[in-house]
Amino acid sequence: MTTTPTPPPAPAKTPGAAPAPTDLTHGLKQRHLSMIALGGVIGAGLFVGSGAGIAAAGPSIVVAYTLSGLLVMLVMRMLGEMSAAYPSSGSFSAHAERAIGPWAGFTAGWAFWVLLCTAVGLEGIGAAKIVSGWLPGTPEWAWVALFMVVFCAVNLAAVRSFGEFEFWFAALKVGAISLFLVLGVLAIAGLLPGTDSPGTDHLGDFLPGGGEGLVIGLLASVFAYGGLETVTIAAAESEDPVRGVAGAVRTAMWRIALFYIGSMAVVVTLVPWDSPAVVEKGPYVATLDQLGIPGAGQLMNVVVLVALLSAMNANIYGASRIAYSLVARGQGPKALGRVSGGVPRTAVAASSVFGFGCVLLSYWRPDDVFSWLLNMIGAVILVVWIFIAVSQLRLRRRLEREAPGALVVRMWAFPVLTWVALAGMVTVFVLMAREPGTRVQLYSTGAMTLALAALGYARQRRRATT
Repeated sequence: MTTTPTPPPAPAKTPGAAPAPTDLTHGLKQRHLSMIALGGVIGAGLFVGSGAGIAAAGPSIVVAYTLSGLLVMLVMRMLGEMSAAYPSSGSFSAHAERAIGPWAGFTAGWAFWVLLCTAVGLEGIGAAKIVSGWLPGTPEWAWVALFMVVFCAVNLAAVRSFGEFEFWFAALKVGAISLFLVLGVLAIAGLLPGTDSPGTDHLGDFLPGGGEGLVIGLLASVFAYGGLETVTIAAAESEDPVRGVAGAVRTAMWRIALFYIGSMAVVVTLVPWDSPAVVEKGPYVATLDQLGIPGAGQLMNVVVLVALLSAMNANIYGASRIAYSLVARGQGPKALGRVSGGVPRTAVAASSVFGFGCVLLSYWRPDDVFSWLLNMIGAVILVVWIFIAVSQLRLRRRLEREAPGALVVRMWAFPVLTWVALAGMVTVFVLMAREPGTRVQLYSTGAMTLALAALGYARQRRRATT
Protein backbone atom coordinates (compact mmCIF):
# COMPACT_ATOMS: atom_id res chain seq x y z
CA MET A 1 0.00 0.00 0.00
CA THR A 2 1.34 3.43 -0.97
CA THR A 3 1.68 5.85 1.90
CA THR A 4 1.08 9.55 1.46
CA PRO A 5 4.15 11.63 2.29
CA THR A 6 3.88 14.05 5.15
CA PRO A 7 3.49 17.63 3.87
CA PRO A 8 6.41 19.86 4.80
CA PRO A 9 5.84 22.07 7.82
CA ALA A 10 4.77 25.63 7.22
CA PRO A 11 7.60 28.12 7.35
CA ALA A 12 8.14 29.67 10.75
CA LYS A 13 6.91 33.19 11.29
CA THR A 14 8.80 35.85 13.09
CA PRO A 15 7.19 36.52 16.47
CA GLY A 16 5.30 39.78 16.43
CA ALA A 17 5.46 40.10 12.65
CA ALA A 18 2.38 41.43 10.90
CA PRO A 19 0.43 38.77 9.02
CA ALA A 20 0.67 38.71 5.28
CA PRO A 21 -2.42 39.95 3.39
CA THR A 22 -3.31 36.33 2.53
CA ASP A 23 -2.98 35.09 6.13
CA LEU A 24 -5.71 34.67 8.72
CA THR A 25 -5.18 36.88 11.73
CA HIS A 26 -4.77 35.80 15.36
CA GLY A 27 -7.44 38.02 16.89
CA LEU A 28 -9.11 35.58 19.29
CA LYS A 29 -8.17 35.85 22.94
CA GLN A 30 -8.11 33.03 25.49
CA ARG A 31 -11.40 34.26 27.00
CA HIS A 32 -12.99 33.98 23.55
CA LEU A 33 -11.80 30.39 23.16
CA SER A 34 -12.96 29.44 26.64
CA MET A 35 -16.46 30.72 25.97
CA ILE A 36 -16.57 29.25 22.46
CA ALA A 37 -15.76 25.89 24.02
CA LEU A 38 -18.45 26.35 26.66
CA GLY A 39 -21.02 27.69 24.21
CA GLY A 40 -20.33 24.87 21.78
CA VAL A 41 -21.59 22.41 24.38
CA ILE A 42 -24.83 24.26 25.07
CA GLY A 43 -27.03 24.33 21.98
CA ALA A 44 -30.68 24.30 21.03
CA GLY A 45 -30.41 20.52 20.75
CA LEU A 46 -29.91 20.38 24.51
CA PHE A 47 -32.63 22.89 25.39
CA VAL A 48 -35.32 21.48 23.08
CA GLY A 49 -34.23 18.34 21.22
CA SER A 50 -33.46 16.36 24.36
CA GLY A 51 -37.20 16.13 25.07
CA ALA A 52 -37.70 13.39 22.47
CA GLY A 53 -34.84 11.40 24.00
CA ILE A 54 -36.39 11.66 27.48
CA ALA A 55 -39.80 10.58 26.13
CA ALA A 56 -38.22 7.46 24.61
CA ALA A 57 -35.69 6.50 27.27
CA GLY A 58 -37.26 7.85 30.46
CA PRO A 59 -34.84 8.34 33.38
CA SER A 60 -32.31 6.15 31.58
CA ILE A 61 -31.61 9.17 29.35
CA VAL A 62 -28.97 9.98 31.97
CA VAL A 63 -27.20 6.73 31.06
CA ALA A 64 -27.54 7.54 27.35
CA TYR A 65 -26.00 10.98 27.78
CA THR A 66 -23.25 9.53 29.96
CA LEU A 67 -22.29 6.90 27.37
CA SER A 68 -22.32 9.33 24.44
CA GLY A 69 -20.59 11.93 26.60
CA LEU A 70 -17.73 9.51 27.27
CA LEU A 71 -17.42 8.92 23.52
CA VAL A 72 -17.35 12.66 22.82
CA MET A 73 -14.68 13.19 25.48
CA LEU A 74 -12.46 10.61 23.81
CA VAL A 75 -13.01 12.23 20.41
CA MET A 76 -12.20 15.68 21.77
CA ARG A 77 -9.07 14.40 23.48
CA MET A 78 -7.87 12.88 20.20
CA LEU A 79 -8.71 16.05 18.29
CA GLY A 80 -7.04 18.15 20.96
CA GLU A 81 -3.84 16.11 20.72
CA MET A 82 -3.61 16.67 16.96
CA SER A 83 -4.76 20.31 17.02
CA ALA A 84 -2.22 21.25 19.69
CA ALA A 85 0.55 19.61 17.65
CA TYR A 86 -0.66 20.95 14.29
CA PRO A 87 -2.81 24.10 14.80
CA SER A 88 -4.86 24.65 11.64
CA SER A 89 -8.14 26.30 10.67
CA GLY A 90 -8.81 23.04 8.82
CA SER A 91 -8.76 21.10 12.12
CA PHE A 92 -9.73 17.44 11.57
CA SER A 93 -9.78 17.88 7.77
CA ALA A 94 -6.12 18.96 7.76
CA HIS A 95 -5.24 16.17 10.20
CA ALA A 96 -6.97 13.57 8.00
CA GLU A 97 -5.05 14.80 4.96
CA ARG A 98 -1.77 14.64 6.86
CA ALA A 99 -2.45 11.18 8.32
CA ILE A 100 -4.42 9.35 5.61
CA GLY A 101 -4.15 11.30 2.38
CA PRO A 102 -5.62 14.25 0.44
CA TRP A 103 -8.80 12.30 -0.39
CA ALA A 104 -9.57 11.91 3.33
CA GLY A 105 -9.10 15.62 4.05
CA PHE A 106 -11.30 16.44 1.05
CA THR A 107 -14.06 14.06 2.17
CA ALA A 108 -14.13 15.08 5.84
CA GLY A 109 -13.81 18.79 5.07
CA TRP A 110 -16.51 19.17 2.43
CA ALA A 111 -18.94 16.84 4.23
CA PHE A 112 -18.57 18.99 7.35
CA TRP A 113 -18.97 22.18 5.29
CA VAL A 114 -22.30 20.94 3.93
CA LEU A 115 -23.36 19.99 7.47
CA LEU A 116 -22.51 23.41 8.90
CA CYS A 117 -24.13 25.38 6.08
CA THR A 118 -27.32 23.33 6.28
CA ALA A 119 -27.33 23.74 10.06
CA VAL A 120 -27.10 27.54 9.58
CA GLY A 121 -30.34 27.40 7.61
CA LEU A 122 -32.07 25.16 10.16
CA GLU A 123 -31.05 27.41 13.04
CA GLY A 124 -32.25 30.47 11.15
CA ILE A 125 -35.65 28.83 10.62
CA GLY A 126 -35.89 27.93 14.31
CA ALA A 127 -34.94 31.44 15.43
CA ALA A 128 -37.43 33.01 13.00
CA LYS A 129 -40.26 30.84 14.37
CA ILE A 130 -39.60 32.14 17.88
CA VAL A 131 -39.49 35.80 16.85
CA SER A 132 -42.56 35.55 14.59
CA GLY A 133 -44.36 33.97 17.55
CA TRP A 134 -43.62 37.12 19.55
CA LEU A 135 -44.59 39.34 16.61
CA PRO A 136 -47.53 37.62 14.87
CA GLY A 137 -48.01 38.51 11.23
CA THR A 138 -44.32 39.03 10.47
CA PRO A 139 -43.01 36.63 7.78
CA GLU A 140 -40.50 34.06 8.97
CA TRP A 141 -38.39 34.33 5.80
CA ALA A 142 -37.79 38.03 6.51
CA TRP A 143 -36.40 37.23 9.97
CA VAL A 144 -34.17 34.52 8.53
CA ALA A 145 -32.88 36.98 5.93
CA LEU A 146 -32.17 39.55 8.66
CA PHE A 147 -30.28 37.03 10.80
CA MET A 148 -28.27 35.91 7.78
CA VAL A 149 -27.28 39.46 6.90
CA VAL A 150 -26.29 40.27 10.48
CA PHE A 151 -24.11 37.21 11.03
CA CYS A 152 -22.63 37.30 7.57
CA ALA A 153 -21.60 40.89 8.34
CA VAL A 154 -20.19 39.86 11.73
CA ASN A 155 -18.06 37.18 10.10
CA LEU A 156 -16.97 39.46 7.26
CA ALA A 157 -15.49 41.81 9.85
CA ALA A 158 -12.34 41.02 11.84
CA VAL A 159 -12.31 37.65 13.59
CA ARG A 160 -12.44 39.47 16.93
CA SER A 161 -16.02 40.50 16.08
CA PHE A 162 -16.99 36.85 15.83
CA GLY A 163 -15.18 36.16 19.10
CA GLU A 164 -16.98 38.95 20.95
CA PHE A 165 -20.41 37.88 19.72
CA GLU A 166 -19.75 34.28 20.72
CA PHE A 167 -18.32 35.36 24.08
CA TRP A 168 -21.52 37.15 25.11
CA PHE A 169 -23.85 34.60 23.54
CA ALA A 170 -22.06 31.80 25.37
CA ALA A 171 -22.00 33.79 28.63
CA LEU A 172 -25.78 34.13 28.52
CA LYS A 173 -26.26 30.40 27.78
CA VAL A 174 -23.85 29.38 30.52
CA GLY A 175 -25.56 31.73 32.98
CA ALA A 176 -29.02 30.38 32.08
CA ILE A 177 -28.16 26.72 32.41
CA SER A 178 -26.15 27.34 35.60
CA LEU A 179 -29.17 29.06 37.15
CA PHE A 180 -31.36 26.15 36.01
CA LEU A 181 -29.04 23.65 37.67
CA VAL A 182 -28.93 25.65 40.92
CA LEU A 183 -32.74 25.89 41.06
CA GLY A 184 -33.05 22.20 40.21
CA VAL A 185 -30.64 21.05 42.90
CA LEU A 186 -32.37 23.25 45.48
CA ALA A 187 -35.75 21.80 44.49
CA ILE A 188 -34.48 18.21 44.67
CA ALA A 189 -33.03 18.92 48.12
CA GLY A 190 -36.34 20.46 49.25
CA LEU A 191 -34.71 23.85 49.80
CA LEU A 192 -36.63 25.83 47.16
CA PRO A 193 -39.44 27.84 48.81
CA GLY A 194 -42.91 26.67 47.82
CA THR A 195 -41.68 23.42 46.27
CA ASP A 196 -41.73 19.95 47.76
CA SER A 197 -38.91 17.59 46.87
CA PRO A 198 -40.14 14.68 44.71
CA GLY A 199 -37.39 12.45 46.03
CA THR A 200 -37.04 9.44 43.75
CA ASP A 201 -40.75 9.18 42.85
CA HIS A 202 -40.13 9.88 39.15
CA LEU A 203 -37.19 7.51 38.88
CA GLY A 204 -39.00 4.26 39.74
CA ASP A 205 -39.56 3.18 36.13
CA PHE A 206 -35.94 3.75 35.14
CA LEU A 207 -36.05 1.95 31.76
CA PRO A 208 -39.68 2.33 30.58
CA GLY A 209 -38.90 1.77 26.90
CA GLY A 210 -36.57 -1.14 27.53
CA GLY A 211 -33.42 -1.48 25.48
CA GLU A 212 -35.14 0.01 22.42
CA GLY A 213 -35.94 3.23 24.29
CA LEU A 214 -32.38 3.49 25.58
CA VAL A 215 -31.07 3.10 22.01
CA ILE A 216 -33.31 5.93 20.77
CA GLY A 217 -32.13 8.11 23.65
CA LEU A 218 -28.51 7.21 22.92
CA LEU A 219 -28.80 8.19 19.26
CA ALA A 220 -30.50 11.47 20.17
CA SER A 221 -27.76 12.28 22.69
CA VAL A 222 -24.88 11.53 20.30
CA PHE A 223 -26.01 14.16 17.81
CA ALA A 224 -26.80 16.68 20.55
CA TYR A 225 -23.07 16.93 21.30
CA GLY A 226 -22.21 18.43 17.90
CA GLY A 227 -20.49 21.81 18.08
CA LEU A 228 -17.45 21.02 20.21
CA GLU A 229 -15.28 20.82 17.09
CA THR A 230 -15.55 24.58 16.45
CA VAL A 231 -13.10 25.40 19.23
CA THR A 232 -10.26 23.54 17.49
CA ILE A 233 -11.01 25.45 14.28
CA ALA A 234 -11.05 28.76 16.14
CA ALA A 235 -7.86 27.96 18.08
CA ALA A 236 -5.80 28.44 14.90
CA GLU A 237 -6.76 32.15 14.98
CA SER A 238 -6.04 32.67 18.67
CA GLU A 239 -3.09 34.47 20.20
CA ASP A 240 -1.62 31.18 21.44
CA PRO A 241 -3.13 28.28 19.45
CA VAL A 242 -1.37 25.48 21.34
CA ARG A 243 -2.25 26.73 24.82
CA GLY A 244 -5.76 27.68 23.70
CA VAL A 245 -6.76 24.30 22.33
CA ALA A 246 -5.03 22.44 25.15
CA GLY A 247 -6.95 24.41 27.79
CA ALA A 248 -10.29 23.98 26.02
CA VAL A 249 -9.91 20.23 25.60
CA ARG A 250 -8.71 19.63 29.15
CA THR A 251 -11.88 21.17 30.61
CA ALA A 252 -14.23 19.28 28.25
CA MET A 253 -14.91 16.54 30.82
CA TRP A 254 -16.44 18.69 33.55
CA ARG A 255 -18.39 20.80 31.03
CA ILE A 256 -20.04 17.70 29.59
CA ALA A 257 -20.72 16.20 33.02
CA LEU A 258 -22.17 19.43 34.40
CA PHE A 259 -24.22 20.81 31.54
CA TYR A 260 -25.50 17.73 29.76
CA ILE A 261 -25.55 14.84 32.22
CA GLY A 262 -26.29 17.06 35.22
CA SER A 263 -29.22 18.84 33.60
CA MET A 264 -30.74 15.57 32.34
CA ALA A 265 -30.55 14.20 35.88
CA VAL A 266 -32.31 17.30 37.22
CA VAL A 267 -35.09 17.13 34.61
CA VAL A 268 -35.99 13.44 35.06
CA THR A 269 -35.89 13.78 38.84
CA LEU A 270 -38.25 16.77 38.95
CA VAL A 271 -40.62 16.02 36.05
CA PRO A 272 -42.37 12.73 35.15
CA TRP A 273 -40.62 11.41 32.05
CA ASP A 274 -43.94 10.74 30.30
CA SER A 275 -45.29 14.26 30.81
CA PRO A 276 -46.45 15.62 27.40
CA ALA A 277 -44.91 18.98 28.31
CA VAL A 278 -41.39 17.48 28.10
CA VAL A 279 -41.75 17.16 24.32
CA GLU A 280 -44.24 19.95 23.63
CA LYS A 281 -42.51 22.69 25.61
CA GLY A 282 -39.03 21.23 25.97
CA PRO A 283 -37.60 19.65 29.13
CA TYR A 284 -36.28 22.90 30.59
CA VAL A 285 -39.52 24.84 30.25
CA ALA A 286 -41.43 21.83 31.60
CA THR A 287 -39.15 21.71 34.64
CA LEU A 288 -39.40 25.42 35.37
CA ASP A 289 -43.20 25.25 35.01
CA GLN A 290 -43.21 22.32 37.44
CA LEU A 291 -41.31 24.48 39.92
CA GLY A 292 -43.79 27.33 39.46
CA ILE A 293 -41.22 29.76 38.12
CA PRO A 294 -43.21 32.66 36.59
CA GLY A 295 -42.56 33.47 32.95
CA ALA A 296 -40.54 30.30 32.49
CA GLY A 297 -41.73 29.69 28.94
CA GLN A 298 -40.76 33.12 27.63
CA LEU A 299 -37.49 33.08 29.58
CA MET A 300 -36.46 29.80 27.96
CA ASN A 301 -37.60 31.02 24.54
CA VAL A 302 -35.13 33.88 24.91
CA VAL A 303 -32.37 31.44 25.87
CA VAL A 304 -33.22 29.09 22.98
CA LEU A 305 -33.22 32.07 20.59
CA VAL A 306 -29.77 33.06 21.82
CA ALA A 307 -28.60 29.45 21.44
CA LEU A 308 -29.85 29.37 17.84
CA LEU A 309 -28.30 32.72 16.94
CA SER A 310 -25.04 31.68 18.58
CA ALA A 311 -25.02 28.47 16.56
CA MET A 312 -25.69 30.41 13.33
CA ASN A 313 -22.74 32.69 14.07
CA ALA A 314 -20.41 29.82 14.98
CA ASN A 315 -21.42 27.65 12.02
CA ILE A 316 -20.89 30.41 9.45
CA TYR A 317 -17.48 30.94 11.00
CA GLY A 318 -16.62 27.23 11.06
CA ALA A 319 -17.84 26.65 7.51
CA SER A 320 -15.83 29.56 6.13
CA ARG A 321 -12.62 28.43 7.85
CA ILE A 322 -13.01 24.82 6.73
CA ALA A 323 -13.57 26.02 3.15
CA TYR A 324 -10.58 28.37 3.36
CA SER A 325 -8.34 25.59 4.66
CA LEU A 326 -9.48 23.18 1.94
CA VAL A 327 -8.75 25.73 -0.79
CA ALA A 328 -5.37 26.58 0.75
CA ARG A 329 -4.52 22.87 0.44
CA GLY A 330 -5.66 22.73 -3.19
CA GLN A 331 -8.94 20.98 -2.38
CA GLY A 332 -11.49 23.50 -3.68
CA PRO A 333 -12.25 26.52 -5.89
CA LYS A 334 -9.49 29.11 -5.57
CA ALA A 335 -12.01 31.94 -5.29
CA LEU A 336 -13.06 30.70 -1.84
CA GLY A 337 -9.50 31.13 -0.57
CA ARG A 338 -9.29 34.89 -1.04
CA VAL A 339 -8.40 36.66 2.20
CA SER A 340 -9.01 40.34 2.85
CA GLY A 341 -8.17 42.01 6.14
CA GLY A 342 -7.27 38.63 7.62
CA VAL A 343 -10.75 37.21 6.85
CA PRO A 344 -11.68 34.70 4.09
CA ARG A 345 -14.58 36.90 3.01
CA THR A 346 -15.52 34.98 -0.14
CA ALA A 347 -15.80 31.78 1.89
CA VAL A 348 -17.93 33.59 4.49
CA ALA A 349 -20.28 34.89 1.78
CA ALA A 350 -20.49 31.50 0.04
CA SER A 351 -21.26 29.69 3.31
CA SER A 352 -24.00 32.23 4.13
CA VAL A 353 -25.55 31.97 0.65
CA PHE A 354 -25.59 28.16 0.86
CA GLY A 355 -27.27 28.40 4.27
CA PHE A 356 -29.92 30.78 2.96
CA GLY A 357 -30.45 28.47 -0.02
CA CYS A 358 -31.32 25.70 2.46
CA VAL A 359 -33.95 28.01 3.97
CA LEU A 360 -35.50 28.63 0.55
CA LEU A 361 -35.57 24.88 -0.10
CA SER A 362 -37.46 24.40 3.17
CA TYR A 363 -40.22 26.66 1.76
CA TRP A 364 -40.16 25.53 -1.87
CA ARG A 365 -39.53 21.78 -1.61
CA PRO A 366 -40.03 20.75 2.04
CA ASP A 367 -41.14 17.18 1.27
CA ASP A 368 -38.45 16.06 -1.16
CA VAL A 369 -35.33 18.17 -1.74
CA PHE A 370 -35.11 19.65 1.76
CA SER A 371 -35.88 16.37 3.54
CA TRP A 372 -33.29 14.66 1.33
CA LEU A 373 -30.74 17.30 2.35
CA LEU A 374 -31.52 16.79 6.04
CA ASN A 375 -31.11 13.02 5.71
CA MET A 376 -27.83 13.50 3.85
CA ILE A 377 -26.23 15.33 6.79
CA GLY A 378 -27.81 13.12 9.47
CA ALA A 379 -24.71 11.11 10.34
CA VAL A 380 -21.91 13.39 9.07
CA ILE A 381 -20.66 14.05 12.60
CA LEU A 382 -20.02 10.31 13.07
CA VAL A 383 -18.10 10.19 9.78
CA VAL A 384 -15.96 13.10 10.99
CA TRP A 385 -15.33 11.35 14.32
CA ILE A 386 -14.12 8.22 12.53
CA PHE A 387 -11.68 10.29 10.46
CA ILE A 388 -10.47 11.90 13.72
CA ALA A 389 -9.86 8.54 15.40
CA VAL A 390 -8.06 6.99 12.42
CA SER A 391 -5.97 10.14 11.96
CA GLN A 392 -4.95 10.15 15.60
CA LEU A 393 -3.94 6.48 15.46
CA ARG A 394 -1.57 7.23 12.59
CA LEU A 395 -0.28 10.67 13.64
CA ARG A 396 0.48 9.75 17.25
CA ARG A 397 3.20 7.27 16.26
CA ARG A 398 4.62 9.78 13.81
CA LEU A 399 4.71 12.52 16.46
CA GLU A 400 6.41 10.23 18.98
CA ARG A 401 9.15 9.54 16.44
CA GLU A 402 9.59 12.97 14.86
CA ALA A 403 8.37 15.64 17.30
CA PRO A 404 7.62 14.29 20.80
CA GLY A 405 7.75 17.83 22.21
CA ALA A 406 4.62 18.71 20.19
CA LEU A 407 2.53 16.27 22.26
CA VAL A 408 1.23 18.94 24.62
CA VAL A 409 -2.09 17.11 24.89
CA ARG A 410 -1.97 13.30 24.96
CA MET A 411 -4.75 10.83 24.33
CA TRP A 412 -5.47 8.79 27.43
CA ALA A 413 -4.29 5.13 27.43
CA PHE A 414 -3.24 5.25 23.78
CA PRO A 415 -3.99 3.23 21.66
CA VAL A 416 -6.53 1.28 23.73
CA LEU A 417 -9.03 4.09 24.22
CA THR A 418 -8.75 5.18 20.59
CA TRP A 419 -9.81 1.69 19.54
CA VAL A 420 -12.57 1.74 22.17
CA ALA A 421 -13.85 5.02 20.68
CA LEU A 422 -13.79 3.56 17.17
CA ALA A 423 -15.74 0.54 18.39
CA GLY A 424 -18.26 2.90 19.97
CA MET A 425 -18.72 4.77 16.67
CA VAL A 426 -19.24 1.53 14.75
CA THR A 427 -21.80 0.50 17.38
CA VAL A 428 -23.72 3.73 16.85
CA PHE A 429 -23.73 3.09 13.09
CA VAL A 430 -25.14 -0.40 13.71
CA LEU A 431 -27.83 1.01 16.01
CA MET A 432 -28.75 3.60 13.36
CA ALA A 433 -29.12 0.83 10.78
CA ARG A 434 -31.52 -1.02 13.10
CA GLU A 435 -33.78 1.97 13.75
CA PRO A 436 -36.25 2.85 10.94
CA GLY A 437 -36.12 6.54 11.88
CA THR A 438 -32.35 6.80 11.46
CA ARG A 439 -31.70 4.17 8.77
CA VAL A 440 -32.45 6.59 5.92
CA GLN A 441 -30.06 9.15 7.43
CA LEU A 442 -27.31 6.54 7.65
CA TYR A 443 -27.71 5.47 4.03
CA SER A 444 -28.01 9.04 2.71
CA THR A 445 -24.92 10.20 4.61
CA GLY A 446 -23.08 7.09 3.45
CA ALA A 447 -23.92 7.86 -0.17
CA MET A 448 -22.69 11.45 0.13
CA THR A 449 -19.51 10.32 1.90
CA LEU A 450 -18.74 7.72 -0.76
CA ALA A 451 -19.35 10.26 -3.53
CA LEU A 452 -17.00 12.78 -1.91
CA ALA A 453 -14.38 10.10 -1.24
CA ALA A 454 -14.49 8.98 -4.89
CA LEU A 455 -14.17 12.57 -6.10
CA GLY A 456 -11.36 13.26 -3.63
CA TYR A 457 -9.48 10.11 -4.63
CA ALA A 458 -9.85 10.93 -8.33
CA ARG A 459 -8.45 14.42 -7.68
CA GLN A 460 -5.58 12.91 -5.67
CA ARG A 461 -4.72 10.49 -8.48
CA ARG A 462 -4.93 13.22 -11.11
CA ARG A 463 -2.61 15.53 -9.14
CA ALA A 464 -0.18 12.65 -8.59
CA THR A 465 0.15 12.05 -12.34
CA THR A 466 0.60 15.72 -13.32
